[in-house]
Amino acid sequence: MNRPPLPLVNHYRELLIADTPMIDVRAPIEFASGALPSAVNLPLMSNEERHRVGICYKEQGQAAAIKLGHSLVTGALKDQRIDAWRAFMAENPSAVLYCARGGLRSQLSQDWLADAGIICPKVEGGFKSLRGFLLNYINDFCTQGQLLILSGMTGTSKTDIIRQLPNAVDLEGAANHKGSSFGRPLDGQPAQIDFENRVAIDLLRVEAQHPHRTVVLEDESRSIGGRHLPPCLADKMAQSPRVVIEVPFAERIEKLWQEYVVERHQQTLAFYSASGEGSEIAEGSERAEHAFAQYLIDSLMRVQKRLGGQRTKEILALMEAAIARQAEDKFASHRDWLTALTQDYYDPMYIYQLEKRKERVVFRGDRSAVMEWLASADNR
Repeated sequence: MNRPPLPLVNHYRELLIADTPMIDVRAPIEFASGALPSAVNLPLMSNEERHRVGICYKEQGQAAAIKLGHSLVTGALKDQRIDAWRAFMAENPSAVLYCARGGLRSQLSQDWLADAGIICPKVEGGFKSLRGFLLNYINDFCTQGQLLILSGMTGTSKTDIIRQLPNAVDLEGAANHKGSSFGRPLDGQPAQIDFENRVAIDLLRVEAQHPHRTVVLEDESRSIGGRHLPPCLADKMAQSPRVVIEVPFAERIEKLWQEYVVERHQQTLAFYSASGEGSEIAEGSERAEHAFAQYLIDSLMRVQKRLGGQRTKEILALMEAAIARQAEDKFASHRDWLTALTQDYYDPMYIYQLEKRKERVVFRGDRSAVMEWLASADNR
């Protein structure tokens, strides 16, 4: 029985702005290297199956590769994969599917779904075209868009402000990293491609929802942990005007203490104890305490080169003493090494960096003044 052509979609902007659910039918290894934030990996072929089909394609051509693919994914295995797609479509009727380049894998997946009575549009050009659209968008934005950089010393709650602004993009959230040596997450960072895609989509969405408004970004270096800003965006940020938030030193130390010590300790306990029962919970707590202490020490060692060997040794002694007594003094002693590190490392580094761009500072003030300035009509 002949059926009409199955739907093909290429309105990439609308798909991405709408956070359209997507079925990524590529192999898991491809998905892990980079995908779209709204995509779920429901592969047509496993990594091994894809590898075998790829070799066949190179050695014997497309027809032989298609034949092998059908022989590998058949019977109950084929039914399992169709059922997974069907279940996702039942929960996400607006979903689309894609493969690497919008070719055979997405076509076959779409055909099998149609045979099961389900019509799912496929993305023309696949992941390659979606990715290309986002890269081009970032380049275009860096040429035509307007940025405002929110700057301030460590502990001034810049990220908290960013997350309150409708016309801001949270770079640290996209990178799953808080930017400093002590900002490493417990669960790792996304792949570089995932990070870039997330930033591009967030920029796209902000621009669509708030046209003609300047986009606000937090002051970052070219790298956030192990993830790197697109070069054109890093260059654009370096050349953009800046707003500096000013917060008293004591208040900043309290913010850092709460975030990097108290909250991190709670998160570490939860991370290591989540799945345990009975004695396993006790073992998990012990591992968590060790992991927390190691996280603090490793974070300090990462800045040793700039801090200097002797000062690092002195601050490490304060840190180890705080770790030893944290159960007794409710983490209070951690303020000692945080104060020393902020005075000797973070503040001098910030002052040096801001001095190089002081001519780009357009406003300074405390938190409320900065929020008021950012919300004013003059900065839209």
